[in-house]
Order: sequence, then structure tokens, then C-alpha cells
Amino acid sequence: MTKKDNHDAYIAAAPERFRAMLGQLRAQLSRALPDAEEVMKYDMPGFQIEGTIIAGYAAFSKQCGLYIDPAAIAAHADGIASLKLKATKTGITFSASKPITDELVEKLAISSRSKKGF
Repeated sequence: MTKKDNHDAYIAAAPERFRAMLGQLRAQLSRALPDAEEVMKYDMPGFQIEGTIIAGYAAFSKQCGLYIDPAAIAAHADGIASLKLKATKTGITFSASKPITDELVEKLAISSRSKKGF
């Protein structure tokens, strides 16, 4: 994907099979982080409070990712594992065949916000 300057352009340029999931993820993060500002950092869409990225997301050729505070991932490791999602230190990958639930997105976003001190 080429560099995009806002969430709408990023989602529009993502692989077609992921656009609806990314739109839903964006809406979920917006609801969970109502006072966060939508930004583009490191060529990825994200949500920040007072200059600190709380959550970000991305699309790749075979999957999507949600990027949050490592402590939030650790705190919700059981929920992530129960959905059979792959977690790294800073992110969780998901796809249409292995989606991330609205409930988990909300928990992760709120936890990431808390772990970052907001």
C-alpha cells in the first residue's frame, strides 16, 4: 500500500476483503476511546491521547493487526488465546477466518489506555 494520510484513505487502500473489518475495528476503537484523536503514525492509523498512541491497526496481505500496549496484551492473554489469535509483544493478528471480537477490542483498548496512564 502507498502512504495514506487519514483513516478513510488507509481503509480504502487496504485489501478489499479486509475493508469492512477495518471499518468495524476503527468504529470499535473510536467508541472505546471517545476522547482519543485519530492520527496516522508510522504509516498506520491510530488513536492517540495527549500525543501518546493508545491503539493502532493495520492491514497486510493475509491478515490485519491491532497494536496496543504490551501490558494490555499480557493482561488479556487468556481471551486472546481462547479466540486462537496470534499475539506478539505489541500486537494481535486476526483475519476473516479468525476474527477479533468487539468485546475483546473494547477490553484491549481500555486496558491499553489505562496502562499508558490515561
